[in-house]
Amino acid sequence: MGEGPYSSTAFLASKYDKPVEVFGLPGKRGLWELDGEQFITSITIPRWPTRTVPAAGSDGHADIIDPVDGVIHSFLNLKKGRDGRWTASMYAWTRLDGRGWGDPSHYFQGARAAAVPPMAGLIRKHEINDGQKTYRHALAMSLTFSGLSSRTGYVFPASSADRTWRDNTGMIPEGALMMLPEDFDTASIEDRDLRKVAETLKVYGAYVVDRNHGTPFYIYVENGADFNLHKPKWNHAVDQDLKRMQKALRQVVGVKGWLDGYGRKFSPEEKLNMISMRGPWVATAGKGTAKFDTWSQSLILTGASSRSEFQHRNNRSFSGVNWAKMEGGQRYNLKLQSSEDSELQLTILGNKGNRTMFSSHWLGNGDSVEFTWPGESSRAVLSVRKRSDNGGESRVRAFVYAKDEGIINPLSKTLSR
Repeated sequence: MGEGPYSSTAFLASKYDKPVEVFGLPGKRGLWELDGEQFITSITIPRWPTRTVPAAGSDGHADIIDPVDGVIHSFLNLKKGRDGRWTASMYAWTRLDGRGWGDPSHYFQGARAAAVPPMAGLIRKHEINDGQKTYRHALAMSLTFSGLSSRTGYVFPASSADRTWRDNTGMIPEGALMMLPEDFDTASIEDRDLRKVAETLKVYGAYVVDRNHGTPFYIYVENGADFNLHKPKWNHAVDQDLKRMQKALRQVVGVKGWLDGYGRKFSPEEKLNMISMRGPWVATAGKGTAKFDTWSQSLILTGASSRSEFQHRNNRSFSGVNWAKMEGGQRYNLKLQSSEDSELQLTILGNKGNRTMFSSHWLGNGDSVEFTWPGESSRAVLSVRKRSDNGGESRVRAFVYAKDEGIINPLSKTLSR
């Protein structure tokens, strides 16, 4: 556990920082915008801390926290060229006051493999000597190939995993919560820094957020924290305690309850939107364009008229997240939030595409409808159209929640899938 080239730093922006434009890597099609699943030429970060330095490893992680907009900007392979030009291979963002994890709609919210920002779960510089017995949050952990599962890439609350997860040979998926048992002996750990981590693993645990190469487990500490368990020389006692912790760590498979950072009981259950407006969208009538906007999580119609219509047919509107699939026989509620001059229709077709199993008909802003997801294999088609010829920009966003349950239960979704 410690700092390193594959850890990260959280860089705090201020209202005085100037904007910076980040481009895709040289020779690539552009910057891969993870949520929209699309290449973009560049992205402009409105407030860029001048001291931003990405991690030295090949992942090149760096997170920028913008308290003005309430956003965490997350990059993979971030680099600054000799000409001062910033480039990266991937970009994602999450709300500063959000869950920290992806949801079925906005499923990729950070540059870690588990779709979380690298700063999530970091042992931060200011926490190391704060006088507390534990860190007051779950930690971030990676496992190597022999620990990670080849049966499933991830479980709730993770919403993604390394693309080559099938090459793993272990049993533990990304997103798993790892903990030390209550009776694990921490009193015998002489090193103060290691003992604090072990105490944290007994209370809050560590989520598996990534894969490493060759280390049974690695717990990430913010770069620049001067955290080193083996200074000024190799510490044999620390080495033995780490091996003892390795043998004792277990994946959580049942809980009686949850504690927040202040030791108070709370329920992490909440409603999660099951539908996304991400593309690709195809014009089926009229003129104009329809493009997904990650910032508003909506579809933006530009230059469209009352004769314009656009469709999404490839089923990516509904979640590809493995713990959030639409379930046959389950009741759902569809609600539309849009400009007053735009409408949406959801059509569910049978597995051969020649039979309509459900049609919401055209919904306007604020309209909603209940429906039952068909039990057989089906395909969803979203259609959006304008009702006016004003030529202005219109926005469309849909929300789908389970009607009866309406709540994602982290325990049941982890254990039953």
